[in-house]
Amino acid sequence: MGIQSCVKILNEWDIVAARQLGRNVAKELGFGTVDQARITTAISELARNIYLYAGQGQICIEKIYEGSKAGLKVIAVDSGPGISDIRQVMEDGYSTSGGLGAGLPGVKRLMDQFDIISSLEKGTDIRAVKWLR
Repeated sequence: MGIQSCVKILNEWDIVAARQLGRNVAKELGFGTVDQARITTAISELARNIYLYAGQGQICIEKIYEGSKAGLKVIAVDSGPGISDIRQVMEDGYSTSGGLGAGLPGVKRLMDQFDIISSLEKGTDIRAVKWLR
């Protein structure tokens, strides 16, 4: 288990803080600027979802290692209303906020691994990993 750094998401400024944390950890791990941008975009999307739909939650960034591989794991957790239909929110172009709908499918495309667990009235737990190439 790597060391986690977390940012509580309570307002829009926290989204910026979570992005900054992700960028810093990505830089430390040696990710190039393109992957840093992918990671910060994914974090932005996840943090914005927490802010918009759950009201509060947290984004944790963790350095992970598997054999000789290094990566960055983003964990987005909230205790909001949960997602009733994960398949639906994972469809491209689906948006409840009237946003661009890059949403969760966008996060999945930006990252190498993506897992989502959501329970109605209990919240959502999303984990996404980007491996260093």
